[in-house]
Amino acid sequence: MKILGIAFIILGVVMLIWTGFTYTKKEKVIDAGPIQVSAEKEKSVNWPPYAGGILLVGGIALVALDKRR
Repeated sequence: MKILGIAFIILGVVMLIWTGFTYTKKEKVIDAGPIQVSAEKEKSVNWPPYAGGILLVGGIALVALDKRR
């Protein structure tokens, strides 16, 4: 339980600092036989800051409950 709590704390802090990330994906625009045209499109993944806060508080609770035992 303690290891899971520490992992939640670390993940929660990271999610609070970085609220998302972007990546580039190559997509086919035209695929007509031997002719193929592709374009690079930038996609983003975002999560709400309260998700990191929930993980942080949950991780602290798991570590605290593990120390009581």
